[in-house]
Amino acid sequence: MTAKPTVSELGIDLGAQVWRRSGRGDGTIEVAFARSASADGSASADGSASADGSASAGSSPAASSDNSEWVLMRVAGDPDQRVLVFDRHEWECFLDGARNGEFDDAAASP
Repeated sequence: MTAKPTVSELGIDLGAQVWRRSGRGDGTIEVAFARSASADGSASADGSASADGSASAGSSPAASSDNSEWVLMRVAGDPDQRVLVFDRHEWECFLDGARNGEFDDAAASP
C-alpha cells in the first residue's frame, strides 16, 4: 500500500480552490475538487490554472506529475488547517455509501 500524497506534494494551492460548504461558520465541512500540478508546476482547480504550487498537507511524488483529479476536504475554522486528500475513486465510494445509507447509524442521536 502506498502512502497518499499531501496537498503540498500534489502542488495544489489551497487559496486558489473553489470550496463548497456544508453550512455556515466554524465546524462546517468544505470540499474542493482539484488537479495535481502539471509538469510545468501549475495546478488546476475546476479548470483554472495557478502558478503558485505552494500549500500544505498527503503522498507519492509520482502522483504529482500525472495531473490526477483529487477531492480535498477540510473543516472550516480548524486552527491546524488540516486537509484530507481523496482520489476520485475514494470519493465516489464515499458518496455511494452515503446515498445507500451506510452512515445512517453513525448520524443517529445517542
